[in-house]
Amino acid sequence: MMEKFTAVFERDEGDWWIGYVEELPGANTQGRTLEEARENLKEVVSLVLEANREIARRESEGRDVIREPLEV
Repeated sequence: MMEKFTAVFERDEGDWWIGYVEELPGANTQGRTLEEARENLKEVVSLVLEANREIARRESEGRDVIREPLEV
């Protein structure tokens, strides 16, 4: 399943680009070029989602839970 998010990029003072994902707090990065910021943001999104899954699994450990795919 391919997920879609809204990436926002803005030029910082100087040559740096800052990027973040509107729908995913904590997913932000920077890069010297716009392309570098885009690539960094893709990696950050993967890492944030992975970390959130791990936190959720730990917090629900020992509980009766159901996990299933959700497509929106």
